[in-house]
Amino acid sequence: MISTCVRTYGGILAALVALTGCAGPAEPIWDTDEFVSRATYVHDGPTTLTLYTVISNNSGAGAHSALMVNGSQRIMFDPAGTWHHPQLPERNDVHFGMSDPIVDFYVDYHSRITHHTIIQEIEVTPEVAQLVMAGMMSYGAVPKAQCSRAVTAILENVPGFESVGHTWFPKALSERFAALQGVKTDKVFDNDPGDNSGLIAAPPVLFNLPL
Repeated sequence: MISTCVRTYGGILAALVALTGCAGPAEPIWDTDEFVSRATYVHDGPTTLTLYTVISNNSGAGAHSALMVNGSQRIMFDPAGTWHHPQLPERNDVHFGMSDPIVDFYVDYHSRITHHTIIQEIEVTPEVAQLVMAGMMSYGAVPKAQCSRAVTAILENVPGFESVGHTWFPKALSERFAALQGVKTDKVFDNDPGDNSGLIAAPPVLFNLPL
């Protein structure tokens, strides 16, 4: 099932961000246990995996891949990505506290007049979600230009996802993911300016975290 929409988002807290795809060296980050624990977000929806693919509107080429899991908690694996929320913890490209407003912020960050975002969701068992989550947590900081390579390296070890195989290319990963049974697809377009190097609005978190 494919639907297409145009979205714009607002917010309160401004965060410095830049849409630069996934090129450059790895950047290890390891926030504290306390920070991570306080940001744990449990979503009451079904247990799912969601693949995000950023596509150039000019060339049609893939620019970035990321994978979100909703299981015992909802986290985002954004390998070699530049997105962040200033109030939420990160551990080596794994972002915690992915509430609905934060997910919208993530999509808005990547969806510009120059790029759109493909969102592909599939329901999985809690066991599969936990396996993917463990793979995300243990993968480590991802070198730039290896976003799709990192996602496929995790999925190839997950029952039911072996057909995704290895690829370095976001568009190829999206096409292989689409071939899985039960995948629901959404495409998000936005008319925000292509230059995302300034300030964009970040929503406040839902947790009792320091500003």
